[in-house]
Amino acid sequence: MAARFKIKRKGIGEMLRMPGMQAEMLRRAEVIKGIAAATSPVDEGGPHPGHYKDSWESDSTARGGRRRDRAVAYVRNTSSYGRWVEYGNGTPSAPARHVLLNAAEIGGRD
Repeated sequence: MAARFKIKRKGIGEMLRMPGMQAEMLRRAEVIKGIAAATSPVDEGGPHPGHYKDSWESDSTARGGRRRDRAVAYVRNTSSYGRWVEYGNGTPSAPARHVLLNAAEIGGRD
């Protein structure tokens, strides 16, 4: 006789929000944050050398995602020019570095 399985959406939702799931998402975000900080460019001749590198932060919540129904973690750079480092400004003198994208690709494997 074949096994039967009946899904309970409420139970799946509880599993996606449980503290262990939130802790795992934060652990993964911390790995990505570490890689992003380690690979961040530093402008030694700039007015604030190392500011971009020191501006990485991560946090997590049990109510994230599009429907606010699952544990998620976020990694972001709080420097005012972080987006220009990540995406560039369209000129050859300031190319896109994709620091967070590359860190997520590397750290997401762990």
